Amino acid sequence: MKDQGRHLLLLLLILTLLIASPLAQAQGGGSYTLYGDLKVDDSKVSEKVPMSISVILYSLGGNVLGRQTVPSGGRYRFTNLRQGEYQIGVEVESSEIARVQVTLAGATSTDFRQDLEFEWKPGAMAAKPRTQTISTEDVYKRSKINEGLFSKAQSAVDKKKYNEAVPLLKQLLENDRQDFQSWTELGTVYLLMEKPEDAEQSYLRAIEVRPRFGLALLNLGRVRLSQKKPEGAIEPLTAAVELQPTSADANYYLGEAYLQTKKGSRAVTYLTEAGRLGRADAHLRLGTLYNAAGMKDKAALEYEEFLKKKPDYADRKKLEQYISSNKKS
Repeated sequence: MKDQGRHLLLLLLILTLLIASPLAQAQGGGSYTLYGDLKVDDSKVSEKVPMSISVILYSLGGNVLGRQTVPSGGRYRFTNLRQGEYQIGVEVESSEIARVQVTLAGATSTDFRQDLEFEWKPGAMAAKPRTQTISTEDVYKRSKINEGLFSKAQSAVDKKKYNEAVPLLKQLLENDRQDFQSWTELGTVYLLMEKPEDAEQSYLRAIEVRPRFGLALLNLGRVRLSQKKPEGAIEPLTAAVELQPTSADANYYLGEAYLQTKKGSRAVTYLTEAGRLGRADAHLRLGTLYNAAGMKDKAALEYEEFLKKKPDYADRKKLEQYISSNKKS
């Protein structure tokens, strides 16, 4: 089965981020649970999938935080996680098939669901799965000294000691200016310190080194939106969507950038996609947009979708009344 597994490919990776949230902070306090169902469709091949598949949780720096063996149709679950950015690696017969970026932050619930669904097909291991994955090329290899500095910086961020994290990351980057992940981490720390200009410059340096690093592109767009510079946010967010078309966050923020530049038709396209991909507040944004345009029936439908995903919304009764008054039968 081991040799057989090496000659098979999980060709299609469909990622359904059922509960999505923007990167509000880097790793901080809090207790989060990341879980999801693992499904493998082997109906199109005579060979059957292995009895189990390894799901590995990594920190942004590439440190292994947990490993679980999950059968097809089973569920993985990682608990007691801090707020922040993580990667989920998927291995078959000790070969990594895909690596997925996830963000745990700022949600009403502390449970985040990330389902993984594969189609099992014959093929070469060199082929690449599509959608919202992190290439293994984006897992930066550091020297032992720099890995130690990165770990110390992350530990300082965990304790919200941002003034300690910054010099550690700067020292690391003096040793290696090509570490695009550390430039990105530095940008996020600056955001936490409410220094958006410094954050922007750090993200730009990350993109200079690795122009197709999706996380830095997304965060650059977000920081420019926060600075009321939507025109400048469109380019990196467009690149982020091209790299990760199934990213709810990238679609949402690109839609928001177009909305702020008064390009409503383009905004609707990306906000609709963000909602389809699981971003609940995209429906709320669309509802507000349609209501302002006098399209109350469409607004009612968006509010209805929003409440399906956020049943504990504080103003639920108000939205339900709006839906009842404006939804076409």
